[in-house]
Amino acid sequence: MSDLHVYDTTLRDGAQQEGLNLSVSDKLAIALHLDELGVGFIEGGWPGANPKDTEFFARAQTELHLRNATLAAFGATRRAGGNAADDPLVRALIDSRAPVVTIVAKSHVRHVESALRTTLKENLAMVRDTVSFLHGEGRRVFLDAEHFFDGYAADRAYALEVVRAAMESGAEVVALCDTNGGMLPDQIADVVADAVSTTSARVGIHCHNDTGCAVANSMAAVDAGATHVQGTINGYGERTGNADLLTVVSNLQIKRGLPLLETGRLREATRIAHSIAEITNVPPYSRQPYVGASAFAHKAGLHASAIKVDPDLYQHTDPQHVGNDMRMLVSDMAGRASIELKGRELGYDLSDENELLVRVLAKVKALELRGYTFDAADASFELLLRREVEEDATFDFFEVESWRVITDARGDEDALSEATVKVVAGGERVVATGEGNGPVNALDHALRRALAPAYPELDKLELIDFRVRILDAAHGTDAVTRVLIETSDGSTSWETIGVAGNIIEASWQALVDGVTYGLVRAGVPVR
Repeated sequence: MSDLHVYDTTLRDGAQQEGLNLSVSDKLAIALHLDELGVGFIEGGWPGANPKDTEFFARAQTELHLRNATLAAFGATRRAGGNAADDPLVRALIDSRAPVVTIVAKSHVRHVESALRTTLKENLAMVRDTVSFLHGEGRRVFLDAEHFFDGYAADRAYALEVVRAAMESGAEVVALCDTNGGMLPDQIADVVADAVSTTSARVGIHCHNDTGCAVANSMAAVDAGATHVQGTINGYGERTGNADLLTVVSNLQIKRGLPLLETGRLREATRIAHSIAEITNVPPYSRQPYVGASAFAHKAGLHASAIKVDPDLYQHTDPQHVGNDMRMLVSDMAGRASIELKGRELGYDLSDENELLVRVLAKVKALELRGYTFDAADASFELLLRREVEEDATFDFFEVESWRVITDARGDEDALSEATVKVVAGGERVVATGEGNGPVNALDHALRRALAPAYPELDKLELIDFRVRILDAAHGTDAVTRVLIETSDGSTSWETIGVAGNIIEASWQALVDGVTYGLVRAGVPVR
């Protein structure tokens, strides 16, 4: 099992996710991250089938310098009635110059007869001819047996014959595909075990997540004898996605002790998962196993008390194994242990500060009663704690005198907002005006303009997300509003919160906290 293949198909199968559109440059950048993670194989796409993938393989020859992974090109068996050597799409696989070629083949009798509209005999000939030709051209050949598990249920003998045909023609691996994603772990295990014992082929597994079992199914396949695992980073893929390769690899390496990746590479998993999410422009899933922001986050006071004694009491593994961190969430469920541990995260030793802990806890619970939620706004809580711990606060960067916003709409034109902010910063009283496509955007521009002379570092900050929730909907338009704002400095981001009866006032509170935290994080002195 030490040579179990880790095969990533993010750039091909993952790219079929709804709303995900990767440029060639995106694919090249993701491939470098995958190589850094240490996967064995990176499936780059289907050359010849679309111009983007053809360009990817052409550019990869000079721009993609892989140190760990081997690049694979994806394609299909030759057309029915033809010859592999003369098939243009098979030739495109050779032209891609990828050392590994993965071809998809039908293994379900109904798909052969209804989708390919050919005979079962001809489908086997297509497999043999295509694999033999590519193998003869010096390529390592993997075969994806499409709809294998459904095909096995319909006609076991024929599905297994497809595996034999590929293996006998030179295929190194035959990956059994749960293409519809409808299988359960016990079904996967039984079929994989039968395929391994009956054909003696090196069997792989390719699972989709339509039953929510893609990871469990992949694990079951490995237990049953599969030695090649396919998946995508962050579980990208069409419908409900593919098996999340990071979860599968983490389970196999951490829980089963299988050395899939070189020592130390799994510690880059969280960083790489988030870096790829930035490229795909798909927000990271906070509750993603192992690498999600909430994967090792603890909220309940009871948990915090136990974690204070021993972190392993409420964690299934050390988050450092995958480059993640334990986080303490502060909320109205918190106890003094939660505040103490959160303070420790921020560099404060509060173990003997009982009075301060009681005071902070009371303030948190009072604010959460009003609608604040600090487990979703770590940055605002850090500022609150700092103000309580540091009697002479070193981060009162500016003083707000006043602010106002005017929104003007004329005829059919889009409404335009104008904000005026008056602050004292850097020893000067500053009045600044900003315009925007909404009141919050206008306030953001005005505040930055007012603070720019004293704090040019703010130029790096960018508001990247804005969320509003009505807390007591029964009150209608005069309800209390919660606003969460996410701000980024280009390398990381943080969330701040505001709560008020006026949505603009709540937004202003969150904006001010976001800017203040950005200056604190950058180590900027008060001017």
